[in-house]
Amino acid sequence: MPAVDTGSSKGFCPADAEVPLARVTDLSRLFGSFAALRQVSFDFEAGKCYALLGENGAGKSTLMRILAGLLPPSHGTVRLFGDQSPAEACGRVGYMSHAPMLYDELTATENLRYFAALYPRGQSLTPEAALRQVGLDPALPRTVGKYSQGMRQRASLARVLLAQPELLLLDEPFSNMDATSAHRMVELLAGMRAPGRTIVLTTHQRELALPIANHLLTLREGRLDSVMDGGRAQA
Repeated sequence: MPAVDTGSSKGFCPADAEVPLARVTDLSRLFGSFAALRQVSFDFEAGKCYALLGENGAGKSTLMRILAGLLPPSHGTVRLFGDQSPAEACGRVGYMSHAPMLYDELTATENLRYFAALYPRGQSLTPEAALRQVGLDPALPRTVGKYSQGMRQRASLARVLLAQPELLLLDEPFSNMDATSAHRMVELLAGMRAPGRTIVLTTHQRELALPIANHLLTLREGRLDSVMDGGRAQA
């Protein structure tokens, strides 16, 4: 797929595509007079991995928060799983923000037991299963506050995986990681690609996204500037 010009408000939406898992149409978000997003349109297909690229301030995190239902759009629409709003679909969406959202004084297992109790019984992974999915030992007695950045990010990902989300939103999952930890995260995300799960991640490190993403979307000053194939375009 070549890069496409998205100067018009129509953006990139294949005409022959089936109903997408997520459809963003003419989406804008204003903060006072500042436009963080400007008429962004795109269809996210089920079972694919998308990487949102761009410099700081390009609008990546704003778009993720809108998809997660944490921030309303100023203009335009977002529909998930057919015709649900992000708020209506929140039980099917997992969002990992910049902050790990974990308690430093607890172990990873204790953290996840707390969060698992918030879900209906039997509808989430066990804390132990979620931690094993990200390569962490549930029996590790060390508290999260003593984890390396890479381990904290993986524990945060395990928290998000508890609810077995169909749409996984990861905001800067490689943030502040050393090279070894970042590539370990790339391997984990590659293993989580599945027909029933769509992954959308943000990063400014294109080289990390390329091996796992079907499509690379570049935001520039709030606009969708280009869409290109990733390294997994045919997967």
